[in-house]
Amino acid sequence: MTKNEKTKGEVETAIRNTVIKFEQEFMGRGPMDVKAFVIRDLVLVRLKGVLTPAERQLAKSAEEVEMVKRMRQNLISQGGEKLRSQITDITGMGITGLFTDIDTRIGERVIVLTLESDLEKTFQCSA
Repeated sequence: MTKNEKTKGEVETAIRNTVIKFEQEFMGRGPMDVKAFVIRDLVLVRLKGVLTPAERQLAKSAEEVEMVKRMRQNLISQGGEKLRSQITDITGMGITGLFTDIDTRIGERVIVLTLESDLEKTFQCSA
């Protein structure tokens, strides 16, 4: 196993910035807040304030909530390979899975990427 030249914080920041840019390009606007976390072989990204004003208006009934979720799912499916490639470039590891969901009530989205191995083990301890 090779040691990562970047710190865990630097990798998480690079992932965060990549996801913000991805959201701006593929979803039409960026989120209000994004946090990225490397947890063993997972990358967890939490995005707040992701809904557009139109989506907030649409998501007032159960049927419309599902429509917004499907639309967001389709958009990430279309851009998913680009996002996977960018995260692979940052982490140096292949992505084995990409999962996402959105809560239209609070306007938050989570993205979970599974990596081919434990990324957290590659960071050098600063002891």
